[in-house]
Amino acid sequence: MADTLFAAMRISASGMSAQRARMDIVAENIANAESTRTPDGGPYRRREIVFQAVPQRRGFDDVFRSSFQEDGAHEVRVAGVVKDSRPFREVYNPSHPDADANGMVKMPNVNTIEEMVDMQSAARSFEANVTVMEAAKRMFLKSLDLLR
Repeated sequence: MADTLFAAMRISASGMSAQRARMDIVAENIANAESTRTPDGGPYRRREIVFQAVPQRRGFDDVFRSSFQEDGAHEVRVAGVVKDSRPFREVYNPSHPDADANGMVKMPNVNTIEEMVDMQSAARSFEANVTVMEAAKRMFLKSLDLLR
């Protein structure tokens, strides 16, 4: 019983950690939505986070039982951060220092509305994981009360 509750807490904690990393990347994208120069040269390129499901660490008994069931629960981790390959936006602004000969400026491929939706989605997912963590904690405390 305790193993199951701790597993639920581990899964929720991994979800909260992953969503926090997602919020950090979204915040970076929003902060650089107008950056036309980066250390790499050229405008900022939007970044996205990639998640990966990781099977839970289990003992032999759990593995044996799970062989008769579905794949089982997984924790999540950040597999990496990739750059978005969408093309840069081009804006006509001949007075901009980064304008080309035709007056066009390459702007980052960041859509702030899309980023705000991603931020809201990450925040809701984080809150859902907090709710699961609190429910597991309540169940654990209730089971301790029953044993007294």
